[in-house]
Amino acid sequence: MSQIPILAVRKAEVAHPTGDPKFSVMQPFPSAFSAKEADPFLMCDYFGPTTSTGKETDPDNFPIGWHPHRGMDILTYITQGVGRHADSLGNREEFASPGMQWISVGSGIEHAEGGGTPAGEDMAGVQIWVNVPSEKKMDDPRYGTEPPESIPAITCSDGATCRLLAGSMNGRRGPFMTVQDVQMVDYNLSAGSTVTHSVPPELDNCLVYIYRGDARAADQSLPTHSCVRLNASPTVPSRDFTVTAGPKGVSFLIFAGKMLNQPIAWHGPFVMTTDSEIRRTIMEYHEGKFLKRRAQWDYKRIASKPSEA
Repeated sequence: MSQIPILAVRKAEVAHPTGDPKFSVMQPFPSAFSAKEADPFLMCDYFGPTTSTGKETDPDNFPIGWHPHRGMDILTYITQGVGRHADSLGNREEFASPGMQWISVGSGIEHAEGGGTPAGEDMAGVQIWVNVPSEKKMDDPRYGTEPPESIPAITCSDGATCRLLAGSMNGRRGPFMTVQDVQMVDYNLSAGSTVTHSVPPELDNCLVYIYRGDARAADQSLPTHSCVRLNASPTVPSRDFTVTAGPKGVSFLIFAGKMLNQPIAWHGPFVMTTDSEIRRTIMEYHEGKFLKRRAQWDYKRIASKPSEA
């Protein structure tokens, strides 16, 4: 059976996205594959599994403290544990796994995360940033929290299931509402099982990240934390990618998207198209003019939230 060509296989690298050396993630992009190679995907950080030391009891305290974002869509997908989130739109949510919280941050938000998993339970998940067209970067922010029952679960073959996080598949649609056209799928295969994923023809880039277990594809071994870039250009004769799980099973994420092919100006939590836009964003943040839309109460203190809000 004809298969979609593999362009490269690389190993995700250790990264410290918060700057705290005690908090590390495995990062398939942009560490292993650059943002240009991963277009329209900017970043994928896989964290865990780690064991929780206890659920946060202060409603205003978060292990990952308040920080800003502008110019991307963000998904936090929790595969183990309990997700917890607060933001400058006034949202405060906890959600079970496998569940997700997403924000199309647009012109800007501040948010804080973590501290929802009870002591002794494992925590694991992934945070993904997706770029947006330059003309949409200053749109109003949009937000969603999705419990497990809101994420379409599909039986793909004997021993293979998947959850549709974003985009369309088998007549269903994932709940992560990105600006740019993407398809994101979380596959889980039992030992020795096989599944074939077909990359949608309208999407011209695709990466695959093995986050648990190991597999084989196109006669290549894919150990844990391998990242594969596929040739999803419109001219390839096949869109099919077949994966066979190793002896302990495998879990992997599919990232397929329509490339933006636009310049990327990236400074920490801000992703724009030009350096001047980045400088303006930083200036607005330091001058207290960053948030264009926000809750009309002190969103960092839940006690200040009006009863009718």
